[in-house]
Amino acid sequence: MNFLSHYYFDRASDNNFLIIGSVLPDLVKNAVPDANLFPNKVKQEYNGNEMQILNGWNKHLLVDKTFHSSIFFQEETAKLKPLLIPLLSDTEIRPSFLAHIGLELLLDHILMEQKIVSVKKFYTSLYNVDHADLKSFLIKVGLKHVDTFFIFLDKFLDSQYLFTYQKLESISYALNQICLRLWPIGLDSIQREKLTEVLALFKKELSTNFHQIFDQIKTKLILLS
Repeated sequence: MNFLSHYYFDRASDNNFLIIGSVLPDLVKNAVPDANLFPNKVKQEYNGNEMQILNGWNKHLLVDKTFHSSIFFQEETAKLKPLLIPLLSDTEIRPSFLAHIGLELLLDHILMEQKIVSVKKFYTSLYNVDHADLKSFLIKVGLKHVDTFFIFLDKFLDSQYLFTYQKLESISYALNQICLRLWPIGLDSIQREKLTEVLALFKKELSTNFHQIFDQIKTKLILLS
């Protein structure tokens, strides 16, 4: 799941350390792609705020595991993939990959469109995290490039690019940028326009049934709490 879909499960919380912990694995992955962290191995070293970050981190892992193993994920990516194949015929981009990431970004888009999550509140929560505790947590888990992470975090907060996901055209752009990290040639302008059309078509049904996966994950979180 993407940032706002993870935030969904803590959207009513004012625990900023829990909230940043719930998106921290993805923030670290984007900032330091080769990082491989196991924060549960040193949890005896954490202070109270750091334990809240860890709780958020563990929730992130559980949410992603439940999402990716769900029938919902399998069915929805299976619906989206064949719609993508024609516009990817001249590229090396794997339709299954694009369907996977496309579904995740569309869920964020729908949460924004239906005003289920507040992007402004999400960013405010991250802004208000004490960097001293966050830095201490990252050092304890063995992140080698802590300064690189905070440079990325500052840019992430300043750009507030999640607001752009209100437009499907911006999602198509973001998907292309993600693909360019893995394949040398991405989508041209015509292919991106077609991708936006596919996303709009797929979104019609997704907007009516997306809640089931959030309900399923929420139930799982409650059972394990």
